Amino acid sequence: MARGASRAMGVGCNPKARCHRPGLRHHIRALACSGSGEGRVNGDGPANQSLNGGVRVNLRSQIGEKVFTFTSVRDVLAKANNEKSGDALAGISAESATERVAAKLCLANLQLKDIYENPVIPYDDDEVTRTIYDGLNTTIYEKIKNWSVAELRETILKTRRQGDLLHISRGLTSEMIAAAAKLMSTMDLVYASKKIKVSAHCHTTIGLPGTLSFRCQPNHPTDAIEGILASLKEGLSFGCGDACFGVNPVEDNVEGFSRVMRAITDFRDLYEVPTQCVVLAHVTTQMQAMEKGVPVDLLFQSIAGSQSANDAFGISVSMLDEARDLALHRGASTGPNVMYFETGQGSEISLDCHHGVDEMTLEARTYGLARRYAPFMLNNVSGFIGPETIYTGKEVIRADLEDLFMGKMHGLPMGIAPCYTNHMKADQDDQEIGTMLCAMAGANFFMGVSGGDDCMLNYQDTSFHDDASAREILGLRPAPEFETWLESRGIMEEGCLTEAAGDPSIFDK
Repeated sequence: MARGASRAMGVGCNPKARCHRPGLRHHIRALACSGSGEGRVNGDGPANQSLNGGVRVNLRSQIGEKVFTFTSVRDVLAKANNEKSGDALAGISAESATERVAAKLCLANLQLKDIYENPVIPYDDDEVTRTIYDGLNTTIYEKIKNWSVAELRETILKTRRQGDLLHISRGLTSEMIAAAAKLMSTMDLVYASKKIKVSAHCHTTIGLPGTLSFRCQPNHPTDAIEGILASLKEGLSFGCGDACFGVNPVEDNVEGFSRVMRAITDFRDLYEVPTQCVVLAHVTTQMQAMEKGVPVDLLFQSIAGSQSANDAFGISVSMLDEARDLALHRGASTGPNVMYFETGQGSEISLDCHHGVDEMTLEARTYGLARRYAPFMLNNVSGFIGPETIYTGKEVIRADLEDLFMGKMHGLPMGIAPCYTNHMKADQDDQEIGTMLCAMAGANFFMGVSGGDDCMLNYQDTSFHDDASAREILGLRPAPEFETWLESRGIMEEGCLTEAAGDPSIFDK
């Protein structure tokens, strides 16, 4: 039977508009494999709490004969999260699969206003919280605040038009989006993510329907220009680089930044490659270089979901505001999207800046911050830190899909680096599964690394070959102007690589 022909109505579904995906009760039953029976919410007892001036929040649920109580909305969100090593390290994860199911059941029945009234980090204490709440469309929020999280999930899964989803999202805090994602299966996340495709323009446009772009990442362990350009040529010969040329520098200073930036910009201009260039130094280094006349297309910065973590990164909202304003007025690109952010689940936990919040919810808050700046690219690297935050291949695949969905629901042009480190319990098969799922879910871009093994950062990411395969498997194309350029170089024809592809010497002839 075709998948769309089997329709199961879930919690909160309008019977006149049933969704194609199985309902929440089906998903909860599938998770509850302990044989303890049907779960239900128990509204009796002390955990039916009154928080924030009288807003009553039910924080109890029952699986079989066992009643679970949770201490706060933050606690429910943490324990409803799928298993992640970072949450366990922080001591906030569910202690059993049964408790995790109980937390999901409790979360499903919370109303959106319960989450709004109980931010995981208080408004007065954290500028990320303030950014999220100050940017909320309160008119939309008032219309949906009485929805349960289960109803939000069902609405997302049954809604067909991107515009409708992005309209709703303007009335959602980041914690609400995270809550809905916690109730989704792997296929739910792919199905929901596929509905949203957000494009952005710097020099060129990425994220158009039917396209898949790549950042060519020609890193070198000593920032040797000859080595950087050699890797750049190889990537281009495989059709990689339409998202950007992006180098992670070894040295973070204005002199080193300027040397690498001028080299890759000169190469791009020499061969008239329609793309943008970025060197991933600290944003203050890039701003200083820009003020000295160095051509900068995109401003890069790693960001996080708590103010204390961003303090550790040496950034603030006011600094990012200043950086974007400088890029718009002094940058080399046409814009309007001039920022490039990298994020990933677990950075706040690794910095001990998590405030008792789970790493997935903190990642959603990171997107709430990023939304303020209308970036050109937001790249998620959840597998980059290592086993202290994401331990297994299953964890990193789940995190990548969660992050892709949550980022898209924030209206962001999302890319994914389905990466892993050598000391994780993950391998190439895990990475390839994650890559294909994220491509199916409509990621705007992936990384392109020579051999799939970054010789400077020492981690595993998608190779030039992986990228080309993902495009051809799904019948996707490069950004239009980049495809035209590839055809002019004899590298691509009718959306497929030619026999000349993969030979970097074509740039030396």
